[in-house]
Amino acid sequence: MSKASVERLPDDSGQDDRRRSERTDVLVRVDYQSVDELFSEFARNINEGGVFVETEAPLPVDSKVSLQFKIPGSDLPVAGTGRVVRVSEIDGPGPPGMGIEFDDLDRASRERINDLVRSMRTDLRRDGE
Repeated sequence: MSKASVERLPDDSGQDDRRRSERTDVLVRVDYQSVDELFSEFARNINEGGVFVETEAPLPVDSKVSLQFKIPGSDLPVAGTGRVVRVSEIDGPGPPGMGIEFDDLDRASRERINDLVRSMRTDLRRDGE
């Protein structure tokens, strides 16, 4: 697994936002695997419920994936499974890629994600003051 790199990004997705949780914009390398292939791409943003992976070759909606990534501030990888719930095409209004909803994450992984999202939201509020 590659070491995570993080960068705050503006929200330029242009997508109708139907997420259950507010997303946090970061840039993290994600390794994911479908039934027969292994991929390594960057996640554009993350929230408590899932992650958006930028790719010009998204998997079809409802595809099951195993994924693993490291989040800022933790040397332990987040690992679990998810399902593709949204695909953004190359010629769409935002970056191409796929939204993956987490299906199965262990408690420690979920807590690390929640901590990251909370800390970044706090930083953004502080920056906006």
